[in-house]
Amino acid sequence: MDRALSRLDAAGFLQMWRCVDVDDRGYIEGEELDAFFHPLLDNSGTTMEARPEDELRRLRQRFGSVYDIAANRRLQIHELATVMLPEEENFLLMFRREMPLDNSVEFMRIWRSYDTDSSGYLSALELKGFLQDLFLQHRKSNTPEKLEQYTISMMKMFDKNMDGRLDLSDLARILDLKENFLLKFKMDASSQEDRRRDFHQIFTHYDVSQTGALEGPEVDGFVKDMMELVKPSISGSDLDQFKKALMGHCDLNGDGKIQKNELALCLGLKLS
Repeated sequence: MDRALSRLDAAGFLQMWRCVDVDDRGYIEGEELDAFFHPLLDNSGTTMEARPEDELRRLRQRFGSVYDIAANRRLQIHELATVMLPEEENFLLMFRREMPLDNSVEFMRIWRSYDTDSSGYLSALELKGFLQDLFLQHRKSNTPEKLEQYTISMMKMFDKNMDGRLDLSDLARILDLKENFLLKFKMDASSQEDRRRDFHQIFTHYDVSQTGALEGPEVDGFVKDMMELVKPSISGSDLDQFKKALMGHCDLNGDGKIQKNELALCLGLKLS
């Protein structure tokens, strides 16, 4: 149990919370707190059915303050996170909850907008601009002091080599970008019919504008997810190089876009 608690991070906490707060109310009540801890009991090799009294007694003693709250009123997510997570993980949890993002196309639109010098990195100033606009987009109250705090904390947590800039993969971790969409498919192990069906789903996912062609951040999002299938951590410069190669190979009519039939040909797939 102690080991499971020590390994708990923002992502793990949020996953556990969502299992209990299924309606995204932002709070839990009463016995829901026991249910919240259930995954930790499982991970520690103990289950509620096997040792309910011993394990729950330890939890209730260790987190007595939040159990008292849950018994008398609604327990807010930030109240539980404050006592369970280190300060930096607690901060990251709140940021991810406030700013959800689950689409690589939108992620790349953000990246291109704020990597203003096309360096393949975000400076602290560029990061601050991104955070400020993201707050506005989600209609979250903000102050200059809070914005500065977020910027400093993000750089501190993710600028591991302390060079004053963040890479593409750093921003993806900050935003907790959902699982790579392409991981759902194994086109090389499918029949032609299955591959065509999967291809249509893939193209539709990245063709956010529904124009029948991928362009701009749509190509970026597809390239990012493609590259990450073989290289989990990519840089902005890696992506630009691969995108240039992909466009050179697939953009047969030279219009700066990748038509659906052009992408199919690149993937060695006949649509009919």
